[in-house]
Amino acid sequence: MKVLLDECVTRKLRRDFQDHEVHTVEEAGLKGLKNGNLLRAAADHYDVLVTVDQNLPYQQNIKSLNLAVLVLAARRNNYDALHPLMAEALNALRQIQPGEEVVIKAS
Repeated sequence: MKVLLDECVTRKLRRDFQDHEVHTVEEAGLKGLKNGNLLRAAADHYDVLVTVDQNLPYQQNIKSLNLAVLVLAARRNNYDALHPLMAEALNALRQIQPGEEVVIKAS
């Protein structure tokens, strides 16, 4: 699965996405694009956008895109806060479909 990490997601998290092809927004040449434009551009080349922006699913019509969105919801956006969510996130990647959004929340 091709995974795109949003600008707000720490690059360190890429190593936790074993068995997936992972790029950052910067590596993909999409840095600076905002919400709708980023989603449309990503849909042409990626299967899933991983973000920490919990408002994104409410602001954009994800169902109309050939892209899924995985939201990691923790108190902070650093590796130590996001890493505990990865087991559940990897499980979600096995099932997520284009146009779907999944939110993984810290307990």
